[in-house]
Formats: sequence, C-alpha cells, structure tokens
Amino acid sequence: MTKQIALTLVSLSLLQNCKSTGENKKESATDSSSSYQITKAVEAKTEFAEINSKRIAYRSVGSGTPLILCTRYRAVLDDWDPLFIDELAKTFHVITFDYIGVGLSPGELSTDFAVISDDIKDLAAFLKLNKFAIGGWSYGGMIAQVCSVLYPDLVTHTVLIGTSPPGKPVKATANLFMEVSSKPAYELKDETILFFEPTSALSRATAERSRQRIQQRTTDHDVAVSENVWSRYFTGIGRYITDKTGTLEKLKSLKTPILVVSGTRDIACPVENWFALNGQIPSLQLIVVPQAGHGPQHQYPQLVAQYISDFVKRPILE
Repeated sequence: MTKQIALTLVSLSLLQNCKSTGENKKESATDSSSSYQITKAVEAKTEFAEINSKRIAYRSVGSGTPLILCTRYRAVLDDWDPLFIDELAKTFHVITFDYIGVGLSPGELSTDFAVISDDIKDLAAFLKLNKFAIGGWSYGGMIAQVCSVLYPDLVTHTVLIGTSPPGKPVKATANLFMEVSSKPAYELKDETILFFEPTSALSRATAERSRQRIQQRTTDHDVAVSENVWSRYFTGIGRYITDKTGTLEKLKSLKTPILVVSGTRDIACPVENWFALNGQIPSLQLIVVPQAGHGPQHQYPQLVAQYISDFVKRPILE
C-alpha cells in the first residue's frame, strides 16, 4: 500500500506541476475537421465509417484534440459512462466505436490485435485525423498498446485504464472476475464486483450512480455482444499474453507518453503488473486510484478525465 500511495503521489505531483516546453512536448494531435459539435454523450448519434469492406459503428462527442477510445470485454458504444465522456469532451474530440464483429459493426471479431489496430488506423483516416491520442479500458487498453507500437507516427499519447501490459502477468485475473463476467447479463451487484470495489461503501454508491447514468440513453441503442463472440476475446488476450510479436519490448523503447490509471483493487487487471515494470518503460506514468476497482473512470469520471486532460496537455516526457 505504501508503494501504491507513493507512486500515486509522485504521478499526481508531476502531472500537476510540470510545465510544457518546446523540448519535452510531443507533437499534439490535431482535428482536421471543424464540423464536430459539442453534444451530450447520451444524445450522440451512431454513425458508420464505410471503409472498403469494413463498416465501423462510432459516435463522436466534443471538439479539440482527437481521442479514440477502445472499450472493454463484451462492451459496446452504450457501455461508456456518459459523464466520463462528457468530461473528456470539454477538452477532446472523443470517438468511441464498436470493434468489427461487435455491436453494430458487422463481421467477425479478430483475435489478432494488430488487425484491430489496423481498423483503428482506418477509422482515423476516414475521420481525417492526421494524429490522435488513443485510450483503452481493460481489453481495449491491450489493443491501445498494440496500436501505439504499430503506429507511433499516428498516436501522440496512450491512455490505459484498468488494463495489463503485454506478456505473462505477475498477478493473474481473479477467478471471481471470470465467473461473474460470464453471466449472460450484468445486474448492479455484478457490475459492482466487476468494475468497482465492493468492500468500499463509497465505491458501491458510485457503482449505482454510474449505472443510472448509462441507462439515461433512450434512443439509438447499440446491441449486446453475442455469446458466441466471447471466446474470441479470450483468444486475442491469450495471444497478447504470449506476446510473440514482442510488444512489451517495443513499449520499453516507445517515445509516446503513456498514462496508466488503475484502481487499488482491480480483480481483472491487477495494478501489481505495472509495478513489476517500474523503471522499464521510460515514458510510463502510473496513477493508482484509491477504493476503486477495474473501472476507475466510472467511479470518478471527473477526476480521471482531468488526469487524462492534464496528461495530454502537459506531457512530461518526449
């Protein structure tokens, strides 16, 4: 716990007090289109990017620096907390999307994260984004890391929430997460176990509020991920853990600034896996959020959005 607090305080101090200079500021992402208007996440319309044979469902909120978000296992466009997206939209042009083969994007979910990364690159090109920041939650954070390594000239910043680095984990996913995440539909008590910290009264209360916010969308709903797709997520994760393409070693030499935001009790992607890499990834910053689980951005949407905004606006490392 002392180590967690120390890392958190150091990261916060650096984020809040560093000054942006010509020597240490990586080229910012730019939005080449001025047509995007700020709107509420629950009102954002689902649009489709037609790219050769691909049809990718996406939503766009806010204006400013482009930020493409990759979502978790079994999630679709509707599953982001709208308050988190709205807070990000104060600074960013936020783009959320369904992976091909998931939700409203037809096809088959690839088990190769490089293929999904290529879809992200194509989506960015469709939106006329020359550069962009990328973020990912859980499974989506794994994809964000692969995409960052494959396209360092496109990705300016990498934001990782409740996720794990490539390679064999130091601390594995808890059996409880695997058991609960396999339920056909999640009730509040399931979401509290999966994404929050059930032993904390504060976290339990925020779980209910987040669920209520997500349920505010009344039209233009996405569709749930079919059960026959679930195994493809785990095949992809298995390849990521095996890491035959050397993604972890490439991260260690990557100059792109990386921010990791993790809860103290993440039963899916334990933060201890990032502690093990302390000092090995020079561009990595780590924030540990207290009394939080696998989805700290849903528990503290304003706080985590502010972390991300400060990180992108005032990077520490080149």
